Amino acid sequence: MIRAMIRCLLVAVLPAAAGCQGIRGGGSQDTKVALWNGKDFEGWKLFIPDENVDVEDVWSIRDGVIHCKGAPNGYMRTVKEYADYHLHVEWRWPEKPTNSGVLLHVQLPDQVWPKCIESQLMSGQAGDFWILSHSGITVGGKRYEDPNNKYVHVKRKHDSSENPPGQWNTYDITCQGGTVRCVVNGVEQNYGTAAAPARGYIALQSEGSPIEFRNITIESLK
Repeated sequence: MIRAMIRCLLVAVLPAAAGCQGIRGGGSQDTKVALWNGKDFEGWKLFIPDENVDVEDVWSIRDGVIHCKGAPNGYMRTVKEYADYHLHVEWRWPEKPTNSGVLLHVQLPDQVWPKCIESQLMSGQAGDFWILSHSGITVGGKRYEDPNNKYVHVKRKHDSSENPPGQWNTYDITCQGGTVRCVVNGVEQNYGTAAAPARGYIALQSEGSPIEFRNITIESLK
């Protein structure tokens, strides 16, 4: 009799426990994953508009770090499009700091510069937005979109929160439902809504002097 009762309890409890485990798991979409694998450019396209330039001379990898010469202008971008995600990027300037950026919602064709929302990495201005090639975003109730101007600037909220040249910085960018939130070393520097476009490729710029990137991860918010 007791054994029969135990069997009945197990039949009732085990399916319920399995169901709870499925709810807690949440699926692989909620897991942070490496957007860059730390060893090669699998999953990325290296783009320089001049076909006579060897892109691998501009972009290289050493000791788990991406090294970009910063010239000529171009970018490395994902081969997949993304929307609704949290992006983490670390960067530093190994020499004199100048200019670069994280390009969000990049649209084809590849060009300098594509339609996208740029989260600025220019030294002293990380956290600014640049609205490129007739994209658009609303910040602080004001719409930044100009059909007659390919380059529209949106200043960050606070003074620079960047570390000195040579030290690593963190960029945490959250894009969800048309919103874009940029956090530099733990300080929210910009927040926009109604981004257009609101999905696309993700790219890192070559535009200035040598810059290094590492620990590039993405987490789906879908």
